[in-house]
Amino acid sequence: MVNTYGATTSSLAQAGDEEDANEHTAFLGDDRDLVTAVKDDKPDGHASMISSISNLANTIIGSGMLTFPLALASAGILPGMLTCVLSGSIAAFGLYLLSLCAAKAPHRRSSFFAVAQMTFPKAAVFFDAAIATKCFGVSISYLIIIKGLTPNVVSSLYHDLSDAEPPAWMLNGRNWLSIFMIILIPLAFLRRLNSLRHTSYVALFSVVYLLIIVVKCYFWPLDDMPPAGKIRLVHFTPNFVSTFPVQVFAFTCAQNLFPIYNEVKSNTQPRMNIIIGSAIGSATLTYEVIAVFGYLTFGTNVGANIIAMYPPNSLFVAIGQVAIVILVLFSYPLQVHPCRNCLDKVFHAGESVKQADNEETASEVEVDDHSIGDMSHTKHTILTLAIIASTFTIAYIVDDLKIVLSFVGSTGSTTISFILPGLLYWKLSRGDHGSKILNRAALALAAYGVCIFVFCLGFNIYQLVYPPASGSPAH
Repeated sequence: MVNTYGATTSSLAQAGDEEDANEHTAFLGDDRDLVTAVKDDKPDGHASMISSISNLANTIIGSGMLTFPLALASAGILPGMLTCVLSGSIAAFGLYLLSLCAAKAPHRRSSFFAVAQMTFPKAAVFFDAAIATKCFGVSISYLIIIKGLTPNVVSSLYHDLSDAEPPAWMLNGRNWLSIFMIILIPLAFLRRLNSLRHTSYVALFSVVYLLIIVVKCYFWPLDDMPPAGKIRLVHFTPNFVSTFPVQVFAFTCAQNLFPIYNEVKSNTQPRMNIIIGSAIGSATLTYEVIAVFGYLTFGTNVGANIIAMYPPNSLFVAIGQVAIVILVLFSYPLQVHPCRNCLDKVFHAGESVKQADNEETASEVEVDDHSIGDMSHTKHTILTLAIIASTFTIAYIVDDLKIVLSFVGSTGSTTISFILPGLLYWKLSRGDHGSKILNRAALALAAYGVCIFVFCLGFNIYQLVYPPASGSPAH
């Protein structure tokens, strides 16, 4: 077994004030001699628990939450609520296993690549390539959502606030996409995930506003709302096949677990458990509230987008549409961040240095340079510009990437949320006789991920060959 690398606070407690001033330093830590440093001199992280929970929760909660009322309609209240809690619990277990794996990586240098180097070194580069592809696809989808949603938001606000028609340029989604990139580009260049905490706070306030809309409109319905359908406790429909994966993938956030582990102050396992539990718990509560009150409001007549069910001529609802734009907008940098770091590992997979950890052994061990090293300014700039330029170009030209993104999301999300956490921990703990039960549970998680992978891949292929009829809910 590889000993756990702990975090200390004694020697660099004053370093917290230097966090924002040194934003230009490397994402995974500053340049220091890891060979000669002793454990007590290893730097602690600077991110707070609140910022870590907010960033992880904002990574989880996205526009997919608007589909949860339809998930309840496809199975009934009780099965729908149960599958949501079950999906969240399995995702939390995957994050827990990743945090255990992160503790075995070099101090404050954990990543999928670093852990894979200790478990499946020959496949490490493929793991990072899969994660980068997944994050790249999701970031494109966010930009496409912004491009398509903003003109509708502008139109609603104009009709609510004045009698005039909005200018033609304001109804062009590409114009808004270009404007919003002015905000997103500086955010995408930030090296540390903790630097995005303020945007995560704003995004989570947007989520709270959406919750207020759903709850308020149930108790005090707005005028011109469509009539409600039947409410059923248990009622499975064919749509359950398409809505269940939505719940499974709604908790995907594993790509940012390692950066949070590297940056949070005193990253002990109990503190990581609080971060994971709070993020997953808040996301589950958010999904359940939107699902239950949205379904109780519209019953079986609920659509795939709950916010679209409310009258667009209400300023109260129009502000909620603005909140969705803000939520998606500030989720984009949270995908660029892991995408850039995974691409760095892919492009420099063959480089390594020989280093020794004084806490482990005095002999030389081979450690991958990019699992513990810094990303140069030039490399950081080139990778970030490449990601921004390519995602913006694709989103600007293409209006619908649903088919491609459904394949990327179902395979990539399954891999990083279930298969990799299970396999990595299983391999690391095989020689530990004290964790046989957890070892078997990790293998079961990987097997569950393979089943979900095959099911979702088969379902996407089926939908590609036999497209759903017009008007049916989109996956």
